[in-house]
Amino acid sequence: MTSVEGEPADGLPDVAPRLRALRRRRGLTLEAAARRAGLSPAHLSRLETGRRQPSLPMLLGLARAYGTTVSELLGEAAPATDPVVRSGRAEPVEAGGWTYHQAGAAGRAMQALRVDVPYTGLHDAVRVHPGEEWLYVLAGRVRLTLGESAHVLDPGDSAHFDSLTPHRIASATRSGAELLFVHTLVQSSAADLCLGGGPAQHH
Repeated sequence: MTSVEGEPADGLPDVAPRLRALRRRRGLTLEAAARRAGLSPAHLSRLETGRRQPSLPMLLGLARAYGTTVSELLGEAAPATDPVVRSGRAEPVEAGGWTYHQAGAAGRAMQALRVDVPYTGLHDAVRVHPGEEWLYVLAGRVRLTLGESAHVLDPGDSAHFDSLTPHRIASATRSGAELLFVHTLVQSSAADLCLGGGPAQHH
């Protein structure tokens, strides 16, 4: 999705300038930040100028690269002193077709989200990055690919895995799926590892 130069893409106001400001605050060049997030420098440049809209996996990679959370990238940080997240407190955010709702407090070592995953066929990005992920299927069916193994999860099923295992999450039902998603935020030297070895791979 394109927009006027310097203006954010639809649905994510203020994300583009915030991405640029965070990168500069971390003292990272465009090339170094893109490498950490598993993007090309050109793609990150388009995100920073609002000419491209980031998908949720891209936002997750950038949040890890900058040692922050997706909620904070979007300017939705809740007070860290409040452990309770009330229903309807924050508006759901759509990114790359995924809709997600804040389900945990900001400033923690892990991030919790309730995510609506659309059906997109077999073209979802394969991700590799430090940390752990846990997901629980609330509705619909989810196709989880871990390395060479593929799993179809029904409502009530869950998975907990090392994020260094190449993985892909997609809806297995055309009506989409809903899941709870928790991932660790790596803020150590391990975060210097390249997330995915370059631009996201596709099967």
